[in-house]
Amino acid sequence: MSAITTDRQDERLKNRDGLRGAVADVLERARGGDLGVIPVVVGLIVIWSVFQILNPIFLSSANLVNLTLESAAVGVIALGIVCVLLVGQIDLSVGSVSGLSGAVLAVLFVGQGLPVWLAILASVLMGAVVGWLYGQLFNRFGVPSFVITLAGLLAFLGLQLYVLGTKGSINLPFDSGLVNFAQLDFVPAGLSYAFAVIAAVWLFVSGHLHARERRKAGLSARSLSTLVVRSAALLVVLAVMVWYLGQTRGVGWMFVFFVALVLIMHYLLSRTKWGRAVYAVGGNVEAARRAGINVRSIYTSVFVLCSTFAAVGGILAAARLAAANQSSGAGDVNLNAIAAAVIGGTSLFGGRGTAFGALLGIIVIQSISSGLTLLNLDSSIRFVVTGAVLLLAVIVDSVSRRSRTSHGRA
Repeated sequence: MSAITTDRQDERLKNRDGLRGAVADVLERARGGDLGVIPVVVGLIVIWSVFQILNPIFLSSANLVNLTLESAAVGVIALGIVCVLLVGQIDLSVGSVSGLSGAVLAVLFVGQGLPVWLAILASVLMGAVVGWLYGQLFNRFGVPSFVITLAGLLAFLGLQLYVLGTKGSINLPFDSGLVNFAQLDFVPAGLSYAFAVIAAVWLFVSGHLHARERRKAGLSARSLSTLVVRSAALLVVLAVMVWYLGQTRGVGWMFVFFVALVLIMHYLLSRTKWGRAVYAVGGNVEAARRAGINVRSIYTSVFVLCSTFAAVGGILAAARLAAANQSSGAGDVNLNAIAAAVIGGTSLFGGRGTAFGALLGIIVIQSISSGLTLLNLDSSIRFVVTGAVLLLAVIVDSVSRRSRTSHGRA
């Protein structure tokens, strides 16, 4: 029996050595229930196609530039949600924390006259402290994260109203660097193409190093030709995007900042010991504990990251609006951030998902919002459509999880 298994593994190693083998490997994982980003990419193509047919302006360069800029703030918040979902927990207070962060920024920068960098630092540190507090309550008292963060949602909403005071709204100076960063600053064309080349080279180098490590361990790995074609395809896609967005204003620095955070988190989750521990805790917390992983520190770290990203998202939202008010972080911010993480492929059951899920998920949600706005449809329809897409994503997650379980038993 072991000889047969070894032969199959050797055959699989041979089959993966080439583009055809890479495609076969993707199909094999899909049959096993590991769909990855396939559903969200297919869904995004369908959404874009439908809205483009209904309104040719949808895929115009100007509209896509606006779409990317509007995605950044909530996308950063969704990136934090991905972290807590990976360990099987939830944070319902990210909207309130983002609103409080914007309020703290406005009060310190405008009301107290502090330098903008110091006001930003104070807001981010506030978010980190909130996450640390959540971690202590969860680890020491065993209070469910749902209850802890629900209490935080209410408490920080009240604190936001208190910080803003009787004015209820504080405008940020339009000539400040922070507002320009969110509204008017775009990457020069040459630098945009340079970023595209850097991204393609980074994908090849990281993939090559990872493949070499796997081969040393006697495991299957992508071939050199596969890595080259994959990187070349990414370069072409990014170059076309840069060229097309450059037909109007180009790529906004705020969106580049969001993508940079996604890449950093992707590296931390996929290439570090901490990232492996996060997936281990989300997959089976008891097994992770017996393997020597400090489960408590992992929980604390993801809560800190989630609240910190919420604070950063609140700063970006305030800069985008050039104001912080009582409605900052309210409305659908909280729900959209959670929905973006889930729609992007992050499992509600923990242990599965990537940082890129936040990017793809928020693009889907913002595409729905932008498309319906161009069609002059009521916002109520947007909530219904977004809810339907979220439900479909959870159904796909549940079905694929069941498929993986049955495939593993087989």
